[in-house]
Amino acid sequence: MIAKPRLVPAAVMSGRVGEAVTRPDAALKTRGDFPYSSDLQVEGMLWGTTARSPHPYARILSIDTAEARSMPGVLAVLTHKDVPGRNAYGLEIADQPVIADDVARYWGEAVALVAADHPEQARRAAHAVNVEYEVLEPLTDPEVALTQSAPRLHPDGNITRQVKIRRGDQNPRADVVVSGEYEVGMQDQAPLGPESGLAIPDGEGGVDLYIATQWLHVDRDQLAGCLGLPVEKIRLTMAGIGGAFGAREDLSMQAHACMLAMRTGRPVKMAYSRAESFVGHVHRHPARMRYEHGATRDGTLVYVKARILLDGGAYASSSTAVISNACCFAVGPYECPSATIDGWVVYTNNPPCGAMRGFGSVQNCYAHEAQMDKLAAALGMDPVELRIRNAMKTGSRLITGQAVDGPVPVAELLRRVAAMPLPPAVRTDELDLTLMPGGVSNTTHGEGVRRGVGYAVGFKNVGYSEGFNDYSTARVRLSVAGGRPRVEVHTAGAEVGQGLVTVQAQIAGTELGVHDVVVLNADTQVGSSGSSSASRQTYITGGAVKAACEAVRERVLALAESELAELGRGDGGGSIAWRLENDAIVSESGAVVITLATLLGEEAIEETREFRPRITSRLDPETGQANAHMQYAFAAHRAVVDVDTELGLVKVVELATAQDVGKAINPQAVEGQLEGGAAQGLGLAVMEEVQVVGGVIRNPSFTDYLLPTTLDMPPVRMDILELGDPNSPYGLKGVGEPPAISSGPAIVAAIRSASGRALSRVPVRPHDLTL
Repeated sequence: MIAKPRLVPAAVMSGRVGEAVTRPDAALKTRGDFPYSSDLQVEGMLWGTTARSPHPYARILSIDTAEARSMPGVLAVLTHKDVPGRNAYGLEIADQPVIADDVARYWGEAVALVAADHPEQARRAAHAVNVEYEVLEPLTDPEVALTQSAPRLHPDGNITRQVKIRRGDQNPRADVVVSGEYEVGMQDQAPLGPESGLAIPDGEGGVDLYIATQWLHVDRDQLAGCLGLPVEKIRLTMAGIGGAFGAREDLSMQAHACMLAMRTGRPVKMAYSRAESFVGHVHRHPARMRYEHGATRDGTLVYVKARILLDGGAYASSSTAVISNACCFAVGPYECPSATIDGWVVYTNNPPCGAMRGFGSVQNCYAHEAQMDKLAAALGMDPVELRIRNAMKTGSRLITGQAVDGPVPVAELLRRVAAMPLPPAVRTDELDLTLMPGGVSNTTHGEGVRRGVGYAVGFKNVGYSEGFNDYSTARVRLSVAGGRPRVEVHTAGAEVGQGLVTVQAQIAGTELGVHDVVVLNADTQVGSSGSSSASRQTYITGGAVKAACEAVRERVLALAESELAELGRGDGGGSIAWRLENDAIVSESGAVVITLATLLGEEAIEETREFRPRITSRLDPETGQANAHMQYAFAAHRAVVDVDTELGLVKVVELATAQDVGKAINPQAVEGQLEGGAAQGLGLAVMEEVQVVGGVIRNPSFTDYLLPTTLDMPPVRMDILELGDPNSPYGLKGVGEPPAISSGPAIVAAIRSASGRALSRVPVRPHDLTL
């Protein structure tokens, strides 16, 4: 029997909801001992690699694998003919082949697989696969994809989804009208850990896959179709992950590794290079947006009209949900009686696009916040005051007709960031080059440097929407280990760096009053927890853990009442007044009734529960009206930037943010999310873009794809509100996505303020400021 690989060790944790608890993987990562998925290995392991199309669009005429198969050390070379099940998968539409068969639709699409006993030999064999192509003219412009004359990239055409929202008067009139066209480039999630995993055949026709993913069960279900196996024959276990941000929602090498393992009968490891990772996962959708805002002379919004076009690339991934979000939140967190929104996401021969932190809301926030600044200028109003005048509040209706309940502190967030002290001006008499745009490159001494301040506010749904079945499952077991009570929590919730393991431990410790909590590795041996996306895991999986703990607690108290009654030791108050605290059952007065170790002895109490939030409904296809979302999270940002208007250099001096998190389960983790999201917002605003020319990625490396470093990140001033959502566990709200939504638009607004340039495209490049 093949041994299991070394995984992230389960740690004994202690902590309560609301405390800043140290992550169990912190020390391992600091020492370099954390086992990431790319570190997995077992004896007898083979290495898998992928032969990929060098063309963005080409017909596959023939594939000759003879030379590759004859090379020393090569044990398998597979093509589309070797896919044992259905050669198609997809999160929402099964339109992507496991291995391209008749057509390659994007540059880097898989056309063959190789397994060999050494990674270099596998790569050489992949290069030896001889594919004859008929090269076709790629369709790379999403506007052209909408036309009747464009080639049909899929049988149903090029439109993946169209969304229409119609609310209020469709022929509105306003005193002041402003319009604009905006463009957002393609951003990469840039996880530090590329795609990797290990597939181990079980010798009985099944397979175990150790994988870094965002959704174990949807991976398993898609693999079942591709491999032609029942789901019980496929077992997935979460391996150590080096970031995600949406890049790991889709299958990448999962099916490929499993196919090679099942063909060879040996474990197969696959680990992408950085360049391969750029074609191995989806990216943020590029967007083209046209907006028109109308308002009264006192600044009250009358209407918003918007046309939103997203480039989905070669396959659908989660595009249908992204365009829904882009349209639902197209106006921003403002009251607007009339809305006319038209959105499309289309197929092209560009790299596939899908989920990325804040999807849909990130793109439209650049547009609606630029429009609010433009409207404020036309009215001669302060841009913050204009936003506050139109801010949504509790009970406001979205342009989809849904009333927003619970706290809606849009105006409060804006007031708080506006009231924060501004950073001091740079002293030119004691010039520190690290404080200048361009830094120590010594390109400027402040001659053309201007300071600007900009504001933005954004919001987004938490959790799945439009009637999607959102739930999570948790199994909780309470027993005695080493003379102390211990809780084991088992879910399939993917820890992708957001701190979910710690949150589960905090909830279990709070509900059961136990110090020692172990969160088991996530796998498919327990019910689904859904994906680690949409800022939903703390809400939904946290809710499931809380429900399972409550069921365990009920049984513990019932057992205590029964046992103590038999011994004649009841305190008269009964179990109604008892609670679990400090590894014991205590009375209302805090006196110990009985320790849990004594009560349980060798007995274990285990319960499994599902948690389901309130139901949502799909957008009406003609009007877009629906109660489509279960919860909303809001954030505001203020950016202070210095811009060298002669050289086009930008330095973000400070970011200030205010966000309602409902309840900070782990305050330190919340701060990390606010900083991390702001870093990704900064990246898209001023430097990050996947450069695609003719369907080919020109910068698939961290040398040429620019990412913010510690030198680029400014101090982040935070004001974290805990206003509480009456519908969620502990009143919490999803935290992770809002920081990435409004941070970038605030930075671009500040650059406009400093430079006087209109800046309708992001990322903002030096020549945008100088030409």
